Amino acid sequence: MNADRRYVLVVEDEPSLGRLVADYLAAAGYETHWIADGLAVLPAVRERLPDLIVLDLMLPGQDGLSICRELRSFSDVPVLMLTARVEELDRLVGLEAGADDYVCKPFSPREVVARVKAILRRPWKRPAAAEAAPGLQIDATRYEARLDGELLDLTPLEFRLLQALAEQPGRVFSRDQLLDRLHDDQRALSDRAIDSHVKNLRRKLERARPGDDAIRSVYGVGYRFEL
Repeated sequence: MNADRRYVLVVEDEPSLGRLVADYLAAAGYETHWIADGLAVLPAVRERLPDLIVLDLMLPGQDGLSICRELRSFSDVPVLMLTARVEELDRLVGLEAGADDYVCKPFSPREVVARVKAILRRPWKRPAAAEAAPGLQIDATRYEARLDGELLDLTPLEFRLLQALAEQPGRVFSRDQLLDRLHDDQRALSDRAIDSHVKNLRRKLERARPGDDAIRSVYGVGYRFEL
């Protein structure tokens, strides 16, 4: 592993095409890793955040659009989407899901390399442990949050809830808006279930900083974060 090389994750279920794209990127100087199963993508990203993801739209296990939407709940890593769908609507859906660029099949591997180079020239700061509020650090790459140096024992859903609230302190979020930010969990939750998760999150924040109510209820609307 060369720390000086940019790391590109290639996600393509067709082995010959996946290997071809990975080989061309490697020849261009990038470190690459190829994945064929959609369900393996997010665990791989959380284990090691790439500099860019080349992501096929149609994948076994989990499709590219849902991967991209879930990815955007915790990372701004650039995504180049690959697809056989050429209709404008499908391209727009991919971009609205959080993709940075779009290449339609059939394509030249050289075009993919050129698009990757162009995207990586754009300014993008790798997410890391950042202070979201005084004393609160949120590390999206590790799914960890600390308050005053104390590690908060959060579930993945509680982590995403805290991240959504802390990104915009003072903003009032409705329960529906918070459900939209939780992406993969929203189908298993009702809007009132948010109340239970907020209660648990408040308790964990209170444990780390007694007497400080960081999540305020706004009657008839939802919640806002103040720390």
